[in-house]
Amino acid sequence: MPTQDILINWSPQETRVAVVENGAVQELHIERTLERGQVGNVYLGKVVRVLPGMQSAFIDIGLERAAFLHVADLHNGPPGRSDAPQVPIERQVFEGQTLTVQVIKDAIGTKGARLSTQVSIAGRMLVFLPHDNHIGISQKIGSQELREQLRARMTVLAGDGGGGFILRTNAEEASDAELGEDIAYLRRTWALIRERAQARPAGSLLHQDLSLAERVLRDLTNESTHQIRIDSRLQCDALKAFGETFMPGVVAKLEHYRGERPIFDLFGIEEEIVRALARRVELKSGGYLIIDQTEALTTIDVNTGGFVGARNFEDTIFKTNLEAAGAIARQLRLRNLGGIIIADFIDMLREDHQQAVLAELRKQLARDRTRTTVSGFTQLGLVEMTRKRTRESLAHMLCEPCPTCQGRGQVKTARSVCYDVLREILREARQFNPKEFRVVASAAVVEMLLDEESVHLAGLSEFIGKPISLSAEPTMNPEQYDIVLM
Repeated sequence: MPTQDILINWSPQETRVAVVENGAVQELHIERTLERGQVGNVYLGKVVRVLPGMQSAFIDIGLERAAFLHVADLHNGPPGRSDAPQVPIERQVFEGQTLTVQVIKDAIGTKGARLSTQVSIAGRMLVFLPHDNHIGISQKIGSQELREQLRARMTVLAGDGGGGFILRTNAEEASDAELGEDIAYLRRTWALIRERAQARPAGSLLHQDLSLAERVLRDLTNESTHQIRIDSRLQCDALKAFGETFMPGVVAKLEHYRGERPIFDLFGIEEEIVRALARRVELKSGGYLIIDQTEALTTIDVNTGGFVGARNFEDTIFKTNLEAAGAIARQLRLRNLGGIIIADFIDMLREDHQQAVLAELRKQLARDRTRTTVSGFTQLGLVEMTRKRTRESLAHMLCEPCPTCQGRGQVKTARSVCYDVLREILREARQFNPKEFRVVASAAVVEMLLDEESVHLAGLSEFIGKPISLSAEPTMNPEQYDIVLM
């Protein structure tokens, strides 16, 4: 298993995490303070109004707007009782009552957050249900036999401590020790929530979903992790306190980075982020990948580029595709690309070459903590993959569509815009009778109208019998223009 280092760059407005394996960045995680929602947070709420007609209630949890609790989100005993008659909300809650509630949907616009009294706390491999007593298994975990084995193990490990558990997908291959650690962590967290509920006033935050830095300890750290470096003394101390309470085994790996250079600069992470936002990815052999994200899917095109080092062209293609398989797996993790992914490898005539490339791709993807599936080569020579969407991709988090091209990736040429202008003037001349037409456009369009297209502009002016003047506007993008009637 490759050695893993985790670098954490913390600032009050943003936390960035890089997972580095054998000197190469494999994952990037970013969390911004202003964009962090309340989903998962647990509050001690106070009922301020019950609405029987809507079967809902408004709860004050200390936020700007009262939150919303529907009768369907009230805890009514053990699961599996969907056929039981629903007890009206006015018989379950009353104004002035305090309730322990969890946010299940953030506030949007004028609507307050949506709440539930069915609290659930997520761990690395388990979800704890303090109000239930059943053992659930993720539907994505394999065969019925495996599901029963996991349920039997969890029944023994959970013991009589109370509460129920749902095994997440990554609990499929977990050891008893790992599951035991998760159980202990989740029960300690619930005990703290209950203590705070007894001591704090209504409207108080009892439990906040873990920050990115804390999730690093819970979700990203494993036996291959060599060191976790963070450039904030305050946050390092906070992480050590968190680790000592919930994950004592990882505290020794935490280290405060004291260097003068920013931690991401020193280890080349800033340059890696720039490359991860680029469309083209260079390969060491001289080949390259072209990665395009669309609404429906992500396409990855493999090209040989300048690679001519092998004995014949067939070997060149094979070696480029082998290197590309590893690079594709890394880019999926680095950019956090999810959904449907189509990889267009360079066409290979030999079946054994195709199978070797597929085997390399599957081998590299096996290191991905996010579930992926890979199909074989299609009749068109494409490889189809799916990767579970766990969060926004790096590009969607850091970028927005270009205001000039609106995300198309290209703009009209200056000549095309010139012809649009000439057509628009002709259209306006047929409807209006001004003394003069003034064209306001970008400098490139005005320059072309004055130079290469001056004959056509003069001909149009003569045809409509009106003078046409030009004005360059530096703030306009290449496609923008305005026709002013003088």
